[in-house]
Amino acid sequence: MAERSGFASYHELREPFRNALVSSTELIKSSEWLESLRENGELGQAQADASVNTLAIVHRSLESQSHEQLTRVSEMLHRAENVYLTAFRASYALAYYFHYAGRMALPSLQLIPHHMNNAIDELNNANDQDVMIAITVTPYSRETIEACKFALQKDLRLIMISDSELISTEFTPDESLVASVLSTHRFGYFSGIMAIIETLLAMLVKMGGEQAVERINSYEDLRNKNNAYWIAQKNISFKATAYLILVNLHTLRFEKSGFRPF
Repeated sequence: MAERSGFASYHELREPFRNALVSSTELIKSSEWLESLRENGELGQAQADASVNTLAIVHRSLESQSHEQLTRVSEMLHRAENVYLTAFRASYALAYYFHYAGRMALPSLQLIPHHMNNAIDELNNANDQDVMIAITVTPYSRETIEACKFALQKDLRLIMISDSELISTEFTPDESLVASVLSTHRFGYFSGIMAIIETLLAMLVKMGGEQAVERINSYEDLRNKNNAYWIAQKNISFKATAYLILVNLHTLRFEKSGFRPF
């Protein structure tokens, strides 16, 4: 189609449509802080352009997600016996965060592959009661595509989080959550995909109810008991020490009353 339309490649054909999807709103363009950035030479211009692009991508990516679809996806994940999550290369960072936070609300969530295995190995015992989430953006990882095809062969339901609904002519996912990754540099922007992941996490926590909140709190308590967070030792005044003691007393009072801050 690209050649018949006079374009040199598929990517050249797709570019005008991608630009239209992330066209920035007048509100973003007219922000004073962005205009002030543009007054700082070439680097200021680059920072402003990247900022506008990021805001537009997040806005358009979230705007394109229907409540009905995200509800279907959330319910599908909660009903599944196992939820496998896979991604490779740069997309792996997104999958790692999704798993790190999501497993507290969704204990069935598993990040694959484990320990340098192949994702297909991890799916060997999967069945039609399971779901796989795959995260990938162009150029699509061969390992991810092969894992998707294998998952469908095993009758898993497949959810794609990507930059396109059409990734391969060899398979069709059950659900596709599409974000824009249009970039001002040579690498794709992941801010749109991250916004979708954050929204999905919020819905999973809400759907999980009190059990999800209790699991999140148990993880936090475990980290505090094992000193997981570094706290700087500072020389502080007597007044500052007294203030911290009062803050801790108020926190304990809230916890005794049943209130647990995140």
